Amino acid sequence: MSDILAPNPAEVAAQRALDEVFHCIHEKKSFLLEAGAGAGKTYSLVKALQLIIEVDGVQLLRRHQRVACITYTNVATDEVTKRTDGHPAVYASTIHSFCWELCKGFQAVVRSEVINIAPLAEKLSEVGEIGGRRIGYELGHRRVTDTEILLHHDDVLKIMVALMERPKFRRIFAARFPVLFIDEYQDTDANFAISIIEKFVQTGDGPLVGLFGDSWQKIYRTGAGHLEHPNLQLIGKEANFRSAPDIVDVLNRIRPELPQQVSDPQAVGSASVFHSNGFAGTRRTGGHWGGDLPADDVHRYLSSLRSKLTTTGWDFSPDKTKILMLTHNVLAAEQCYSQILGVFEYNDSLLKKEDPHIAFLVDTVEPVCAAFSAGRFGDMFSVIGRKARYISTLAEKREWSRDIRRLVEIRTEATIGEVIDLLKTTRKPHLPNAVLRTERLLGQGTREEIDASRTLSQIEKLRSIPYSELIALADFINDHTPFSTKHGVKGAQFDNVLVVLGRGWNQYNWTQFLEWFPNRYSSSKENTYVRNRNLFYVACSRPKKNLALLFTQVLTQEALHTLEGLFGSENICSFRP
Repeated sequence: MSDILAPNPAEVAAQRALDEVFHCIHEKKSFLLEAGAGAGKTYSLVKALQLIIEVDGVQLLRRHQRVACITYTNVATDEVTKRTDGHPAVYASTIHSFCWELCKGFQAVVRSEVINIAPLAEKLSEVGEIGGRRIGYELGHRRVTDTEILLHHDDVLKIMVALMERPKFRRIFAARFPVLFIDEYQDTDANFAISIIEKFVQTGDGPLVGLFGDSWQKIYRTGAGHLEHPNLQLIGKEANFRSAPDIVDVLNRIRPELPQQVSDPQAVGSASVFHSNGFAGTRRTGGHWGGDLPADDVHRYLSSLRSKLTTTGWDFSPDKTKILMLTHNVLAAEQCYSQILGVFEYNDSLLKKEDPHIAFLVDTVEPVCAAFSAGRFGDMFSVIGRKARYISTLAEKREWSRDIRRLVEIRTEATIGEVIDLLKTTRKPHLPNAVLRTERLLGQGTREEIDASRTLSQIEKLRSIPYSELIALADFINDHTPFSTKHGVKGAQFDNVLVVLGRGWNQYNWTQFLEWFPNRYSSSKENTYVRNRNLFYVACSRPKKNLALLFTQVLTQEALHTLEGLFGSENICSFRP
């Protein structure tokens, strides 16, 4: 019985780190918990909050104080709130909401700082002085009206950093929040993080600061990344509750300074590398694509490797396996929505469905068609909305069935414009006002007016694209495919992960990174090296069971030698379809 109850190696390492966190809290010493991939960082954060609730929760509330817990996303905020049972002594918030909660009471100072923000100063120059306008922060969209000035997310952070220079502001900060925890510290705005270190940690005059995260998982440009200070106790959480030993062994070779212990030493897994050095054709050239396979050959190599891995037991359903690619351009080509991607200037705005046409087609038309095809008519009307539910006669039901069936049928062969035109006629489902307005302006506009409007020219191009591309885009956005970008899976985990490492973005060059690994780069190239290293580490640390890397970029012998040291020569394969 004692053997069954004995903690596993990861649990022992995790408890050791948690004991150090608790000691820092009791001694009121600021700390940084460096928790590698799969270490259970959120568990440690919640346990730290629960300790404070248990020991100081009642006193905090009596003094009208709270523990501030800054998270990176609303999802993380909700998770912290849920796991601390919504205790009133814990104030969990995203960084922008937290900063504005503190800043909004200093309207006079905020007004003096607004003019130092270039985009706002430009807008104000068009309408005159600030005057009596209220300064607010709501949806994060920058706007100046006759009565108010609304701040962008970035503006709030700039104002917060400026206010941190004022002793009175810092005293009020510390009085309201005697403990400040920051989740995912490496992705926190760099200027904000530095101000916390300089004004609180360095001086010892302010809240107890606890930083939770992993500097090696910083993959966003504006993040703070690595932080250190003599007054900041570094605690390494040397545990991995996610991955099989074969994968953790690779991670430990990549990052020997934070060796991880596994939760199940007997778990079966694999970590393999496949490269394309045997390719006999002509590779691509140019700064972005130099040394990579042609697009058709990338597809051929990937399809063949998927088939090979399937025979070894890989399940490529979206909930079991992810195929990670570097850029949306490569990913869109693989999934056949490249033309849509080419229409929109910013990839993120497309994937966030900020365009009304894309939002309507992805969130309404595609779910309606899927529900109708599956015979889930209740779900279909739930998507369409309440106005469509007042269908009482048999004739109305037949009309709906006819029109939706026609919509389902033409999607496979029609253009996006033809689908929109059908919906203008049938109004099943109704086109949103924003879509109708753009369609009307497009129909009435002159050539010059359309060319001068980014929105109209985008929608004109979108209408000519096969609707099949929209179906593929919707499947990707709604996570119905095994594909993703490496940036898009940070924090996620899957049974199996296939990483495609090629070119397409001049920020990343895998051959160069492997030649430089671990520390063979000039000081001027440190940022480039760290950026490539972090993304490589994040990608390799996602799987629970099986990891495979496919290099479509040609590798030098030096790069191959590095991979042999990380994965073992027996796990390196020269692959040809």
